[in-house]
Amino acid sequence: MELADRTIGLLLTVTSLSIFTYYTFWVIILPLVDTDHFVHKYFLPQEYAILIPVFAGMALICLLSMFIGYVMLKSKKKKA
Repeated sequence: MELADRTIGLLLTVTSLSIFTYYTFWVIILPLVDTDHFVHKYFLPQEYAILIPVFAGMALICLLSMFIGYVMLKSKKKKA
């Protein structure tokens, strides 16, 4: 079981570092590169750099609110 946990932890770390590196390059470095450079074909348009995190954050807040509401309702039923 310990090996599986380490593997999952490694995968999560590699995934998060990859996303962080991609997003940092996309937001900070890419605006400084000429628009006709070949590297631009590997990235979405710049407005998505704001829209994707905003929608992901909204989805996370909605899911957390639903989870908290579910836990509150479930704990209320146990007391009654």
